[in-house]
Amino acid sequence: MAKLALLGGEPIRDLKKNPYPSYPKITEEEIEAVVEVMKSGHLSSLRGEYTRRFEEEFAKYIGVNYAIACSSGSAALHLALAAVGVGPGDEVIVPAYTFTSTATAVLMQCAVPIFADVNPETYTIDVEDLEKKISDKTKAIIVVHLFGHPCEMDEIMRIAEEHGLYIIEDCAQAHGAEYKGRKVGSIGNVGCFSFYESKNMMTGEGGMVVTNDPEIAERARMLCNHGEIRGLLDFLKKKPISEAYNMLGWNYRMTELQAAIGLVQLKKLDRMNEIRRRNAEMLIKVFEKYDCLEAPKVRPYVKHAWHLFCGKYFEEKTGISRELFVKALQTEGVPAYIGYKEPLYANPLYRHKLARGKGCPFTCLFYGKEVKYSDGLCPVTEELCYKRALWLPCHSELRKEDIEDIRKGIEKVVSNINELKNI
Repeated sequence: MAKLALLGGEPIRDLKKNPYPSYPKITEEEIEAVVEVMKSGHLSSLRGEYTRRFEEEFAKYIGVNYAIACSSGSAALHLALAAVGVGPGDEVIVPAYTFTSTATAVLMQCAVPIFADVNPETYTIDVEDLEKKISDKTKAIIVVHLFGHPCEMDEIMRIAEEHGLYIIEDCAQAHGAEYKGRKVGSIGNVGCFSFYESKNMMTGEGGMVVTNDPEIAERARMLCNHGEIRGLLDFLKKKPISEAYNMLGWNYRMTELQAAIGLVQLKKLDRMNEIRRRNAEMLIKVFEKYDCLEAPKVRPYVKHAWHLFCGKYFEEKTGISRELFVKALQTEGVPAYIGYKEPLYANPLYRHKLARGKGCPFTCLFYGKEVKYSDGLCPVTEELCYKRALWLPCHSELRKEDIEDIRKGIEKVVSNINELKNI
């Protein structure tokens, strides 16, 4: 094989001359949709019609009765927790291997995150560890369909029913994914989506709360708009005033511009996901060639959305650290990276109980417990963060020739692995 680029050789792909296709791809359809909104003169969802249409179409796609558009996936998680009544003194179980918003949304409600480990094959929340973490303070569980692989929802819903817990599905990386024929987001009490521009479908920024529960939907819609109620008099005919004014709301509304882009993107989602699956299948075949690499596993009863391709690297097979291996790949033009560098509970927010200042919510009188976020809490997560995880893109703009260059880069580095031992 040719000399490694890290040691002065020519790279497989010169990214300055031949960069990978960027994602997302903005087409004339998205541009025309935005222009239509601009011409309408109504950019706010309070006055326009695009947000309402996007909510209706998205609810229909997911297979739920209600959808509430909002400003981000993080806002969607916050709305969901508030809508089901999570508050001071409550615990919410979350996976330790996920994006920060899954846990910080819990802090936003002055509740305490309890971290559960993840399955070593699918990277979704480990059902056995989840069940061990339930206490008399547990109010809800946030399950994350990480990288687009659905969680074990049958077992999770059984546990929730036994203990009387709410299930919130974090679907930020799983648009269009399915568990046993059902779209993720439609199985738990509430589903939350992000439309940040890196997602399988995007609006630049934006999010969505979905549910089949009319009361949760009503509360989420109120909370999204300052806690105000449209049709207050009709509401008060059904419920006491204490239920109308027992919560603080925010301005988490989506704009008409975002919704217009979302309507276009939703039509493309299934087609774009099929390309992701094709790309992921090619990457799986590459990983299967080498004993120092392990491809992610896919359960036969799920439809994976492949937001990202997360495999594993075994440095004990090569004698080369993961950091050096990834650096060698990057120098060859392979867009590999490590991903989440530490478990969420290693963040000073949790480790040093800094979240809201003055110890809140950890020293809250309503809580009355001590929670520890020490090393060893979630060993699978720690192994992924510190030793194993190897992320690659597989988005819908990547062509077969792009995946082929990734294959060549991996082959070149693995074939010359001994040369790295001298660095």
